[in-house]
Amino acid sequence: QVQLVESGGGLVQAGGSLRLSCAASGGTFSNYPMGWFRQAPGKEREFVAAFTWNGRGTEYADSLKGRFTISRDLAKNRMYLQMNSLKPEDTAVYYCAATLRNYGLGYRYRSRSDYDYWGQGTQVTVSS
Repeated sequence: QVQLVESGGGLVQAGGSLRLSCAASGGTFSNYPMGWFRQAPGKEREFVAAFTWNGRGTEYADSLKGRFTISRDLAKNRMYLQMNSLKPEDTAVYYCAATLRNYGLGYRYRSRSDYDYWGQGTQVTVSS
């Protein structure tokens, strides 16, 4: 049974950094897409970043490019999200997602419906 567990969230001041981790078990996603989404209070869950085609391409939300970096450790079956220069508007629950569907080169995996497995989320709070 596939399980995704996020960790690394917390309270940080504006301008600070956090690194989130997603541990996958019950499946190997090294050749499949995995992504990060976030959901702020009262808002819809939105795309943050993802590993796309064959698990190797990357995709970022335009507004987050340059501040957030996605990475993964294939040997540990883990994915990370490095978040720098955090802003109060980055406050949200951050979710890890994965899928065993591969739509091929060029598919961007930016939609919630692209993913089949989700973690429980980790809270990130950025104070001003």
